[in-house]
Amino acid sequence: MAKKQEVTYFEFRQYASVLKSTGRKARTLRELRDIIADVTEEAIFHHMYQYFLKGHVLQYTNDFAHWAGESLEERVLSEHLSNIDPYGFLKVADLRQELVRVIDEYMAQFPSPREAMPGDEFCFNQTITLVFPVGMRVKNLAEFLLAIKYADPGCIYYHFYEARTRLGSGTDDFSAWIADSLDNKELAGRINAIDPFMHTIEGIRGHIADVVEADLRKHMQVLL
Repeated sequence: MAKKQEVTYFEFRQYASVLKSTGRKARTLRELRDIIADVTEEAIFHHMYQYFLKGHVLQYTNDFAHWAGESLEERVLSEHLSNIDPYGFLKVADLRQELVRVIDEYMAQFPSPREAMPGDEFCFNQTITLVFPVGMRVKNLAEFLLAIKYADPGCIYYHFYEARTRLGSGTDDFSAWIADSLDNKELAGRINAIDPFMHTIEGIRGHIADVVEADLRKHMQVLL
């Protein structure tokens, strides 16, 4: 008789951050480019990856694109920067190189871009992150579906967005647990295929809930 696979609990964790200034500012596009080239990886991570945690409506997809479009009024550049998918890079160093490349190409075509008005400079920040359990553990898909509907946005960000860089494999915590512990690789694949770059956190929550509920309904129909 085959040994029954042991199911492990999934524990939801909360992600919180404390903003910390690097003390560096850019007023011009050249200054922005040069600081991006050597600022800490934590600052790049904050302005690119953590943009999704800030609740912006996605006209822009990162702080650099937002500043280029709103403060410099360089709309073409903001579009190019918004097209950079941070989750397409497993290393922040590679993402940094892509940012520099895009800005360099733009400055080669438009060598005299606008400057930001005084007081509207780009301020480089980074964050100190805190991760802690929220007292919510689930052991099956029905419990997971209920939890995902009510989990704090910081939980969704940590397990779906941040995990893709933390684990270094491009996957997320939800998919990994469903594949490994529940042995449901088909559902795990559907969740992992949801593009974090194309949705807000609430959009991600809705998509995950939809595919999990569809999977539960399918198995209930089989049992009936």
